[in-house]
Amino acid sequence: MSSKNVTSEVVSVDEQAFEKADEEVVDEDGFEVVDETPEFQATVQMEVQAKVDANHPDGMVDTSDERIYGATLEQEERIRAREAELERISARAEMGMQEGREKRTRDIAAKRSAERRVEFQKRAASVNPWADPERDDPRAELTQEQLAVVNKQSMRLAEKLDGWSRAAIGRRMGEAVVDGKDLMSAVVGVFEELQTAPGQVVPIGMLEGVNRKEVSIEGTVTQLWESSSSAISQVGLIEDESGRTKLTSWVASDQPWIEEGERVRIHGAAKNWYNGRVSVALTGWSTVMFPERGRWWE
Repeated sequence: MSSKNVTSEVVSVDEQAFEKADEEVVDEDGFEVVDETPEFQATVQMEVQAKVDANHPDGMVDTSDERIYGATLEQEERIRAREAELERISARAEMGMQEGREKRTRDIAAKRSAERRVEFQKRAASVNPWADPERDDPRAELTQEQLAVVNKQSMRLAEKLDGWSRAAIGRRMGEAVVDGKDLMSAVVGVFEELQTAPGQVVPIGMLEGVNRKEVSIEGTVTQLWESSSSAISQVGLIEDESGRTKLTSWVASDQPWIEEGERVRIHGAAKNWYNGRVSVALTGWSTVMFPERGRWWE
């Protein structure tokens, strides 16, 4: 019995392609087929420019003091754009956390502030029972007739008192009535109390009863006279419908000049006493306004 030794050789795909590349390809008529597909190749100028872009310092990307060679300007722009986008995403995420933290902080601060206010009001209730935050509105204890009068008078006083709402005035009247005052005494007492409250323009005739060092007044400077002191800029009298008092403007206060017969509104005037009578003086902290100065229709 005869035997044959079969030897098989494994040829790779690349080798087969290399061998076929050497073979001529002919068509059905026996003519050689020529591949007319143009082959694009970089020109010498393009190759030189590519090397310049890849190796020029402006065409390299710095990363932690290490430069990545081989990156063109276009590639560097894409890399930087991607890094910038990642930074924006990170910043937005961080800001979102911060905004949430700020809101939580504000909520906690507001809660603690409300708690402190309630504690303060409870301590104040030991002196003024109406300051107790748990006590109901005093107007709820009034009769229908009393409530009608309080509402009517609070509307009238709200037109005369700057900075006081109808509700605040009505509540103060209700407190006075519940404490035992008759309606008319409550109206007069609340009006006088709020009229001389801090920040209100106090009638000049009521300055003596104001227990503060600074007051706000409005009136007409009816008389000015020469001062015997070089430290005084102006001195005279200011009056309104309720009374009059002495007004002094010190040189150091650097206040505007006031003409005789001019109407002025003064905030933060210092209250003093002169020969047993109350007087006011302008200081550097005072504010002087002229309601009628510069009116175009005059």
